[in-house]
Amino acid sequence: MKNGAKKALRALVCLLAALLLALAGYIAYLFLSYSRLPDLLPLTVENGDSAAPRTETKYSLLSFNVGFGAYEPDFGFFMDGGTESRAFSRERLEKNLANIAAFLQNEKADFLFLQEVDEDGTRTYHVNEREVLTNALDDYAAVWAQNWDSAYLFYPFTQPHGKNRAGMLTFSRFGVSSALRRSLPVETGFMKLLDLDRCYSVSRVPLENGSELVLYNVHLSAYTSDGTIAGRQLEMLVADMAAEYAKGNYAVCGGDFNKDVLGDSPETFGMEDSGYNWAQPIPPEIFEGTGLSLVAPIDRENPVPSCRNADGEYYEGQYVVTVDGFIVSDNVNVLQSTVIDTGFAYSDHNPVRLTFSLAAQ
Repeated sequence: MKNGAKKALRALVCLLAALLLALAGYIAYLFLSYSRLPDLLPLTVENGDSAAPRTETKYSLLSFNVGFGAYEPDFGFFMDGGTESRAFSRERLEKNLANIAAFLQNEKADFLFLQEVDEDGTRTYHVNEREVLTNALDDYAAVWAQNWDSAYLFYPFTQPHGKNRAGMLTFSRFGVSSALRRSLPVETGFMKLLDLDRCYSVSRVPLENGSELVLYNVHLSAYTSDGTIAGRQLEMLVADMAAEYAKGNYAVCGGDFNKDVLGDSPETFGMEDSGYNWAQPIPPEIFEGTGLSLVAPIDRENPVPSCRNADGEYYEGQYVVTVDGFIVSDNVNVLQSTVIDTGFAYSDHNPVRLTFSLAAQ
């Protein structure tokens, strides 16, 4: 072998060795930086109020996965088959956040549950969405629960998703006496780096009758390889809510379950041959003997989905499903549950609304 060829081969070997070393270092960084917040973590209540709800009075709860403010109708997320990894621009992100805030203000719900709100993220140009939305809704008591704080993801290579801290916001027009963050089961292998930390928040609202309205804001796992994880998460949530109901409290949960809460979304929305099956039905037996029931937001005469698959910009015939909904205890009277049709203008989710009253005890 000639000297020139030997030098070229040596350079190639050195380059490959450097790349492998960098890859090993990055994988080590991902695992070493991974951490989970402790269970039963007390949460701060901002903008507190002393008002208390009453029984036999109509209230409304709106739940909305805001998609970190980036999912405008022309947005497709790289993990769902699209190409985008960040909001299109800081300007478009801030405009969309302002539209979301205006929408929420106009709805005038008594309680608001928001999911996938970034506190600090590469994908959202480090705009503090938590602060923006809390300031816009400063006539509510507010509770923030961090869902995850991810390590820097160097993918896609042309525009890495980066490092992102995201969570959930719970808003109440009534006084919240205390709140907790509950850590959910997650995968323990390599897939934990994609599914990250997961939780639900528990906010306690004292009632005039001495009981409590216990509010659960939830965003369950989406990207799992272990099919038992979502089931274990639901079992924990249901057991927690059932325990509150057994104590004489009122339990209401809302959020993004990443499950088909209708049980028949493909048939309802004509998606039988879509090829997608990531949103499986919630097994009804999970509620047996608990005093709880699943409330699916649906108008069977005019069904509207709560979520679109973000494999590209929104188009007619895109896979749609209802994964957002509610769970309530038997002492909560459900008056109506619907999807608000925004045409996916602000997010890959449409908001869902629950109208209810609390039974006298």
